[in-house]
Amino acid sequence: MRHAVPAHAFWAEYFRGAFAEAGHTGIEEPECDWAAGLVPATAAARADWAERTWSTALATLRREHARDPVDFFLGYLFPQQVLPAAVAEIRALGIPCVNFFCDNVREFRRVPAVYRGFDLHWVPEFKAVALYTHDRLPVLHAPMACWVPPRQRTPAGRETLPVTFVGTRDDERERLFADAIQHGLRVDLRGTGWAAPVDPPGAPPPRAQNPLLLFRRQLAFARQHGWKALARKHARSLLPRPPLTFDFTPHVRPAPAGDDYWTSLRESVVCLGVNRYPSMRRAPGHPDTYSRLRDIEAPMTGACYLTEWTEGLDELYVPGVEIETYRDAAELAAKADALAKDAPRRARLRGAGQRRALADHTIARTLESMARRLGCAP
Repeated sequence: MRHAVPAHAFWAEYFRGAFAEAGHTGIEEPECDWAAGLVPATAAARADWAERTWSTALATLRREHARDPVDFFLGYLFPQQVLPAAVAEIRALGIPCVNFFCDNVREFRRVPAVYRGFDLHWVPEFKAVALYTHDRLPVLHAPMACWVPPRQRTPAGRETLPVTFVGTRDDERERLFADAIQHGLRVDLRGTGWAAPVDPPGAPPPRAQNPLLLFRRQLAFARQHGWKALARKHARSLLPRPPLTFDFTPHVRPAPAGDDYWTSLRESVVCLGVNRYPSMRRAPGHPDTYSRLRDIEAPMTGACYLTEWTEGLDELYVPGVEIETYRDAAELAAKADALAKDAPRRARLRGAGQRRALADHTIARTLESMARRLGCAP
């Protein structure tokens, strides 16, 4: 079923594509609507979803495991999707359970208690590994789960786009690109929200909410992000959003769809990555960073990639040889301009970055590491 969970479809495609290409057999139960577990719902409705979904998954696993032993259960599960008793039942069948989660830094201050029943945690963010080791939980630090269709891995025959960023607008990206453009960055911005303020004048006021439900949500937010973050959230809500001070219109291009997404990465003169993210735990303009999915996607396509430096990025690539990095808006503008003027260097970065990503950062390579950790490697 389709739900308002935009990322669900491409993650599913990446895992399916990678499993098939690597020669693994993935078992999916079509009656399990996992995305529905991320849709806002009452506690009763969520409990009903969890019972139905996990019961169906368990029945499928029991049947398939009896027919041909299953090596391990792999999920990409948010805390609200986990049913610890069901995880325990899967483990009781002799099937190790692994959870992949890639927003640890953004979502958690500590590992959720419902994650403790897993045999292994696939954690891509360098900064998040400490959260798991602090609680003595088994962790596999491996790259973001990325699979690029083979037809999109051939070297770009030509560069049809200028320096390009593909992604939606948020407050931190707005600040970065406004500053970089004023430092001379010439860039195309392909994504939603760049042509107008996030909250345009005349937007309808928010609907009134149930006070008890609102209190519970605020309490949950404070438990997840801290009381300082909650205070900052309320402080921002009381202040009017400042008027749009920078006009991005000359740089805005249509958001890519379908295969145009890969074209935007591969055929841009320079493909840009941004690793900062907005958070109520941080003051505006002082963002945290972590290596994002684009850091794997873009080099896999053969892009000439310039991304925001963050801790752990040098474990994935050799900066300056396989990818390029920047630390602030001025450096972003300067390095993008230098690369745009240096075709031979762009070609070297394209080749070296792609070789490294396809050799070391594939889902198939991570599955090999996972199998060794779980003792089920052939």
